[in-house]
Amino acid sequence: MDISAIFPFADDIGYIGLALVSFFGSLIPFVPLPSFIFLATMAAGDKFNIHYLVLISAITATVAKQIIFLISYGGRKMMTDKTRTRMKPFERLVKRYGAAAAFVAAATPIPDDLIYVPLGLARYNPVRFFISTFLGKIVLGYVVVLLSHFFGMTYVEPFLENIKDPMVVYVGFAVFAVMMTAAILLLLRLNWEKILGRFAPWTVQKDDEN
Repeated sequence: MDISAIFPFADDIGYIGLALVSFFGSLIPFVPLPSFIFLATMAAGDKFNIHYLVLISAITATVAKQIIFLISYGGRKMMTDKTRTRMKPFERLVKRYGAAAAFVAAATPIPDDLIYVPLGLARYNPVRFFISTFLGKIVLGYVVVLLSHFFGMTYVEPFLENIKDPMVVYVGFAVFAVMMTAAILLLLRLNWEKILGRFAPWTVQKDDEN
């Protein structure tokens, strides 16, 4: 399957289309791949300015991730006392390494919401989160755009050569999102005091935080 079959309208809707796909694609938890493919499709060739592509995708993706972060930030109030107690050591861990974690999650193609949701639940500093995420998205954007611009889509198409119907890709995205949602739910259920007490004992210290 040709990569353009997934986003056949990429050349027609331009920068506005990229902004919309990047924003809404990033706003849906755990489904970043469609926006990456869209960005790579637009970067191939010389029709679009690669710096504009990176900036637009980075800004819109960061704003979307900030929304997810803030929802998680406020969602802490809905957690039971038992869940808060279980999560406390994990929250201390991500608070200490929050900026680095947010940057790495944004700069790599990992499911970044696995990092962002816990950072929100831990009430990490929103401004630091935004800056770290934005810088990471800039780095990732340039990697995707430069690879596509100078080498074409040859680094993606081998993975799709045996796929005949784009619907298979869409279903794959949906299944992946469900799996990552399950991972977050598991994260909330784990006994982090036991897990982290062995490797980072400072995370299990008692305090009066709510």
